[in-house]
Amino acid sequence: MDLSSRTLQHLSGLLAGHRRRIGSRWRRLTCGRQALLVLAHLRCRDTYARLAAGFRVGITTVHRYIRETVDLLAALAPTLEQAMTTVRKKAYVVLDGTVLPIDRIAADQPYYSGKKKHHGINVQVLADPAGRLLWASDALPAAVHNLTAARTHGIPAALTADDVKCWADKAYQGAGPAVRVPFRGKNLRGRHRRHNRDHTKIRSLGGRAMAILKCWRLLRKLRCSTTRITAVVRAVVALELAT
Repeated sequence: MDLSSRTLQHLSGLLAGHRRRIGSRWRRLTCGRQALLVLAHLRCRDTYARLAAGFRVGITTVHRYIRETVDLLAALAPTLEQAMTTVRKKAYVVLDGTVLPIDRIAADQPYYSGKKKHHGINVQVLADPAGRLLWASDALPAAVHNLTAARTHGIPAALTADDVKCWADKAYQGAGPAVRVPFRGKNLRGRHRRHNRDHTKIRSLGGRAMAILKCWRLLRKLRCSTTRITAVVRAVVALELAT
């Protein structure tokens, strides 16, 4: 896996502390092996069957270990209110949204993105001026527009309340005074064209945060229940912020 040993050690330490708190005694896998199993699932998208064979445990044990660890990590991911403590210290932030593909049938209409032409879930992300991930939202069905999603999570209101400058794309037109968007229209000239060019240069850095999320291959095609996706995304965010 293209992860540092620091990530493995961090997660192993969290699991060791968790086992002490709940009074867990003997386990089939040590904390380090459980951490490695979970990272292989999140980072490499290894299936339960493959992990069970590789670690010589049952599929049920793999499921239990992954669920336990994901929930442990998800609880450590910052809420928007907590993230705003960091956001206030930045010169500005970049707001962007993405649709993470999921394995759904055609009947699941709320999860179908007309723009992306596939089923997925909508996740909003805040990044700092260097493109580092600061916060990711809970998952919403892909049919929800980015602007609606941002308002649902209270992002524009939080940015306005703390007077934080934010750059976003055209999808966030009308989000509020704190969110700066490019001019709409084709064949723009003069200051409008220059403004959009400069705006794109600034906003493009936010794409790095999306790339960071999608380096975790499980997020490239989620096959779990939609009720578990928020926990998975928050677990990845917690790992990225901690290491």
